[in-house]
Amino acid sequence: MSKTPRPSYQCSECGWTSAKWVGRCGECQAWGSVAEALMTRTAPRATRAGAGPVTEAAVPIGQVSVEASTFRSSGVPELDRVLGGGLVPGAAILLAGEPGVGKSTLLLEVAAQTSRYHRRTLYVTGEESASQVRLRADRTGGVHDELYLAAETDLGAVLTHVEQVRPEVLVVDSIQTIGASGVDGVPGGVTQVKEVAAALIRVAKTRNITTIIVGHVTKDGSIAGPRVLEHVVDVVLHFEGDRNSRFRMVRAMKNRFGPVDEVGCFDLGSDGITAVTDPTGLFVENHLARVPGTCVAVTMEGRRPMLAEVQALVTHSPQERPRRTTSGLDSARVAMILAVLQQHCGLGLATQDVFASTVGGARVTEPAGDLAIAVALATAATGSAPPQGVVALGEISLAGEVRKARDLPQRIAEAGRLGFRVAVVPVGDRSARPGQRTVDGMTVVEVADLRSALATLGVLGARRTNSREAD
Repeated sequence: MSKTPRPSYQCSECGWTSAKWVGRCGECQAWGSVAEALMTRTAPRATRAGAGPVTEAAVPIGQVSVEASTFRSSGVPELDRVLGGGLVPGAAILLAGEPGVGKSTLLLEVAAQTSRYHRRTLYVTGEESASQVRLRADRTGGVHDELYLAAETDLGAVLTHVEQVRPEVLVVDSIQTIGASGVDGVPGGVTQVKEVAAALIRVAKTRNITTIIVGHVTKDGSIAGPRVLEHVVDVVLHFEGDRNSRFRMVRAMKNRFGPVDEVGCFDLGSDGITAVTDPTGLFVENHLARVPGTCVAVTMEGRRPMLAEVQALVTHSPQERPRRTTSGLDSARVAMILAVLQQHCGLGLATQDVFASTVGGARVTEPAGDLAIAVALATAATGSAPPQGVVALGEISLAGEVRKARDLPQRIAEAGRLGFRVAVVPVGDRSARPGQRTVDGMTVVEVADLRSALATLGVLGARRTNSREAD
């Protein structure tokens, strides 16, 4: 039966297809990414398939050896922490991040450290020349005899290098720059990315080569290319950080060999990238005196507690609609906390400009940081500074109650290690009365609602005032 061409339209971002042209993709919601593609209609094939040869006979799962898939250190402890123990032979790892965040610098450091363990490593770059990568390796101390470097943009050439070098670790930077001959589309397109990824993963599995692939991200932060790319790899890592800060974090979004709630911290400098084993003090200011509008929260980045200072400024608004500006905080949660402060604590904030931010580029988005945000806003509005050495933990409900936060003992222990002496936390048991206790030399004050927490810190008086009285 002859092939009959029929018109079709495909999204260049995610591969979604449509019978007619649309301005916005129905899958990834990207604008202007749907273009005409030539699809072919072939004769229907038989649905019955006969038996074929197998690669290996099926055996009981207890007889399968795991020695070939044990963890091996990458030489970067923070990355090993995120991966669950290290690099697994035959694993396909996808590392994505914004341009300029330091993906190439991190992977060059991983390749250099891995080669020092006498494991041959092949670094394939499609974005830079070999001499440019060598200059960066000289600056960061990444030159080693077991580290091989190749600058290629053709998939066939990359596979030839793999055959010749026979590495144990393969780094491809990046998959959007590698193209496969004989496949329609330009490098970075949906069809090309699928073909290149399938070929690299096939080589990784058959030869037990740990393959690390660099992926680009779109303007909304998601990984560019077809969604199937995240499904076929074993590990998906996001490398993130603020351009105005040297602090970087690697976060596991998918991990078939370990937990997905781990975070690795790094410091990106002129001499390369180094691990930050104790990043807590980077997001807390050392105030010499009590300052209104400040409070310290303890967030959980994966299973690692980190302290972050929240600062707030409340001023009279000359405009009809007051401004609400946030940085490093969830604007929706800040708006909710402002409503709770107005309704249940009698603070008239409806006509005030509110500015709230974190210190050092930290991000406080989990509900456990609500109480610290509320204390910062309340002290900024009343002008009364909270006591020094206080951390606040807890989620705030719309009824003004303070709810429990997960991993509370670890948070309190981390705050005590850094010199804080008082922690305002939710009541552990709702049937019990709020009280005060001492844990490892740290005073833990339990509160049931937001008003009690503010009264304990001296921000509000014991007498309840409603919003009309406050006005």
